[in-house]
Amino acid sequence: MTTVEAQQPVLELRNINLSYGSVVALDDVSFKAYAGEVIGLVGDNGAGKSSLIKTISGVNAPDGGEILVDGVVRHWRSPHDSMAAGIETLYQDSGLAPDLTIGSNVFLGRETRRRGVLGRLGFLDQRAMERGALEQLRRVGITIPETNRTVAELSGGQRQAVAIGRAIAWARHVIILDEPTNHLGARQSGEVLKVITSARGQGLCVLFISHTLPHVLEVCDRIIVLRLGRVVRDAPTTEFTVESLLGAITGLNE
Repeated sequence: MTTVEAQQPVLELRNINLSYGSVVALDDVSFKAYAGEVIGLVGDNGAGKSSLIKTISGVNAPDGGEILVDGVVRHWRSPHDSMAAGIETLYQDSGLAPDLTIGSNVFLGRETRRRGVLGRLGFLDQRAMERGALEQLRRVGITIPETNRTVAELSGGQRQAVAIGRAIAWARHVIILDEPTNHLGARQSGEVLKVITSARGQGLCVLFISHTLPHVLEVCDRIIVLRLGRVVRDAPTTEFTVESLLGAITGLNE
């Protein structure tokens, strides 16, 4: 038994089922995820990846099965419940506000108010948010010269890095990343992959969804393959090549 497997899972899915009418999206999906682990979730279109993400993040309620965080069964009523349990989700649309500063984006929805009367009147402490954002981004290896710059001034890779950095700043257990390197060049993708590796170093569990198989093989410790709503393979990354992983996704290896 490895050190990771000896730990209690930070996230566990037990026999999750989900259907949209007569269409089965998730069929008896089970797996365990551990702190300090990057897990690749891969599959063809329609394999169930999006449904799985939405179920873990509280957008969808499963028809059956259990979700456990730190060994405790959880029932999400909304995405806020999932976030409160320490799970942050970054969809393909990063959710950044381009006209706001980097600091304001990191604290978006969690703004710091000024002390005293001004805070009670709703005034925000912009300087405290900029300092806090800079500290959080540097902690995960993101080098941004000034957090008072707007997101619109950043490159695509920098924007994704900031979005992931925001997720890392607030996550306590799990970060779900949906195609974070999509539409990025090689250098920008490399920046994002470094941030994912840094998140693992912070002791977080990262669920990395991507169609770019070389990226999955580069940063993931383990890969879970979905096909037609079922888990068909769950194995260490060392057991895969691009060709064998593609075969597991398509079923051509069977």
